[in-house]
Amino acid sequence: MTYLLLCVGIVLLLICGDALVRGAVALSVKLGIPTLVIGLTIVAFGTSAPELVVSLRAALAGAPGMAIGNVVGSNIANILLVLGLPAIIIATDTEQDFVVRNTVYVILASLIFIALCFAGPLSFWHGALLFALLVGFLLEQARRAEQHKDAATVLGEEAMELIDGDAGAPKSNIVIFGLLLAGLVGLPIAASLTVDSASEIARRFHVSDEVIGLTLVALGTSLPELATTLTAAIRGQAALAIGNVLGSNLFNLLAVMGVTTMVAPVPVPASFLGVDLWIMLAASVLLLPFVIRGAQITRLSGVGFLAAYLAYVYFVYAPQTGGAAANVIEATGVMLK
Repeated sequence: MTYLLLCVGIVLLLICGDALVRGAVALSVKLGIPTLVIGLTIVAFGTSAPELVVSLRAALAGAPGMAIGNVVGSNIANILLVLGLPAIIIATDTEQDFVVRNTVYVILASLIFIALCFAGPLSFWHGALLFALLVGFLLEQARRAEQHKDAATVLGEEAMELIDGDAGAPKSNIVIFGLLLAGLVGLPIAASLTVDSASEIARRFHVSDEVIGLTLVALGTSLPELATTLTAAIRGQAALAIGNVLGSNLFNLLAVMGVTTMVAPVPVPASFLGVDLWIMLAASVLLLPFVIRGAQITRLSGVGFLAAYLAYVYFVYAPQTGGAAANVIEATGVMLK
């Protein structure tokens, strides 16, 4: 029953998050808010809603390891899994405007986040700094879009389609209200189901909350990105995946962790300081050789990305089951103490 509740919670997160985004976009269009503003705020924040409500719920429920694990695990999965699987179907082109710049932004945000974690526990002021950096990024993106007179270049074609109503944004006031209500009411319920059932699974198998956050919960909240990139790959448009992943990772670090730590303090587990944060950073750095040269992420590279993700999941679970990685994690924790 617990597994069913976890699945229901994750599915509700995805459905309610999508409903909130579509309803908010449709309402904004009706109110005459500029396309660029909608894309940089409502669409960007809305697509991070599942990660945000789960991390908030976990932090408030006394499971801070799950709160930070959700973000770190999602960022790792977004690059190694979400970019790896589509590349196996069709090679992913990385030669696009702003990809190099946004990759550097993600790496810098990761470094700042890691530094704050070492100065932790993460508190209100850490969150305020992260959120301030997000505001700066959004303003910079708006400036570039205005300079190029092309919002699609910054926001992405999918966001433009949604804002223009070509991807299912409703016109009826009743439908818009229903979508907003479903999103606002459903997301907290879905987050509660997800966090509570994931915590129960962790207790049942004597696995820590942070491990569940890094894997099961992180994978669940990364499903929209995975579905989008797989669909794009099947349609021969896998290049769209890069911008989607970079934007998601940046918002996870700056918006999700920024808001979460402004609401509740988040202690950082020793294992994160020794291993997981650095793997998150390494995954981002792994993209640099591809984007700098404008090279494709080939099928062979995709297999490598996927193998690296599976190895990471094993590495995370091995200490919980007495595997080979246990000694490494234990030694790291001792050194950090």
